[in-house]
Amino acid sequence: MIHPSAIIHEGAQLAEGVEIGPYAIIGRHVTIGTGTSVGAQAVVGDWTEIGENNQIFPQSSVGAPPQDLKYRGEECWTRIGDGNIVREFATIHRGTVTGHSETIVGNNNLFMAYSHVAHDCIVGNGVVMANVATLAGHVTVEDNVIIGGLVAVHQFSRIGAFSMIGGGTMVGMDILPYMIATPSKRDAKLRGLNLIGLKRRGFTEETIANLKKAYKTLFMADLKLPDAIDRIRSEISDCPEVDYLLAFINSTQRGFCRG
Repeated sequence: MIHPSAIIHEGAQLAEGVEIGPYAIIGRHVTIGTGTSVGAQAVVGDWTEIGENNQIFPQSSVGAPPQDLKYRGEECWTRIGDGNIVREFATIHRGTVTGHSETIVGNNNLFMAYSHVAHDCIVGNGVVMANVATLAGHVTVEDNVIIGGLVAVHQFSRIGAFSMIGGGTMVGMDILPYMIATPSKRDAKLRGLNLIGLKRRGFTEETIANLKKAYKTLFMADLKLPDAIDRIRSEISDCPEVDYLLAFINSTQRGFCRG
C-alpha cells in the first residue's frame, strides 16, 4: 500500500508488496524490493537500492548525501540487502567518489534509533547497532557484531566478526574478531573473548578453547607480536577461526585495540 501523501519520484522502482507510509519521500534512481515497508515521514534518498523484507521506520533516513565537505553531488550509491530493520531517526548515507562510491549494508541487521552509518561504510550481516551508535566514514563492520549504545567508531576502522563493543566506547583502532571491547580513558580496551556470544552462535568448545589459547598467547605471554603469532601457528592447527584472527591482525592498517 502506498499512502496518497507520499512523494515518490517517477523514476523510482517499487516491487509488488512495498508499503510506503504517510509523507514519506522516495528519491530518483531508487529501487525497493518486495515486502519492504517505508514508514511515515521516512526519506529514501537518490541512488539507493533496498532489497526485500526490510523495515524502514518512521522519520529515518536512508541514502542521504554524505556529511563530507568534498562531496559535490556525484552519483554514489547506498545498497542495502534483505531483512534489515532501520529504526526511528537512524541514518545511512551514500558513498563518495573518494571512497568506494557506495555504502553497503548486508542482510538481517538492526539499526536502533539514532544510530548512524556514514559514507563508504561496509556493514555485514547480523549486525546490531544500539541507540546512537555511530560509524564514521569508511568503517568496515564484519558479520554478527554487536555495537552498544553511544559507541563512536573512528573512520577507516574495522570491527571483526563476532565481536562486541560495550556502550559508550570510543573506538580509534581495529577491534579483533571474537573479542569484547569496553571503554577506557583513551580508547577501546579489550576485555577478553566474547564467550557468551560465541556460545550463542554455536561455536564448539574446541574452537573456543583454541581462541582462548590464542588470546593468552597474544596478550598474556609477554611476547612480541610476531613471536606470539609464530607460537600460535606452531601450537594451534586446523582451526579456521584462529587462522582468521591471525589474518585479521596481519592485515590491519590502523593497529588494533589491546587489553
